[in-house]
Amino acid sequence: MIEVEIVGVRIELPSNQPLVLLRELKGERHVPIWIGTPEASAIALAQQGVVPPRPMTHDLLVDVVESLGHSIISVNIVAVEDNIFYGQLQFDDGTVVSSRASDALALALRAKCRIWCADAVMEEAGVRITEHDEGEDSEPAASVDEEREMRRFREFLDDVEPEDFEG
Repeated sequence: MIEVEIVGVRIELPSNQPLVLLRELKGERHVPIWIGTPEASAIALAQQGVVPPRPMTHDLLVDVVESLGHSIISVNIVAVEDNIFYGQLQFDDGTVVSSRASDALALALRAKCRIWCADAVMEEAGVRITEHDEGEDSEPAASVDEEREMRRFREFLDDVEPEDFEG
């Protein structure tokens, strides 16, 4: 498993589909996970430190777990099949519960726990987002299509903010 962090929530253009972007802590790869709008809002609000006047669903679940004397110690992104990501919640007593990746990530922010990504998921879905140094020949040149897609992805990441989810 590879430890990752949540970079933020973005909107993919032109489809306006939200995604959460994970980054490995010790490396350059990122994992974009397309998610629903409610989960995107939940993640963005937690990242901004917004505390709603009444608990939202993810806040409620963390409160229930803690009230029962337990804690979520980690969230794991364990599989990806047909662009659907699967998550798990790891509890302090060893219990593991399956979860949608987006819900698991929203809970991780609230529980302040570590986030792990399976090696196989990183291999399949991970992308490198680095600034290319002029004259550096360490990797073969990307095809024109790959460069265009990478440029579009970077532009997308540069132009989207969590505030885009506020209604």
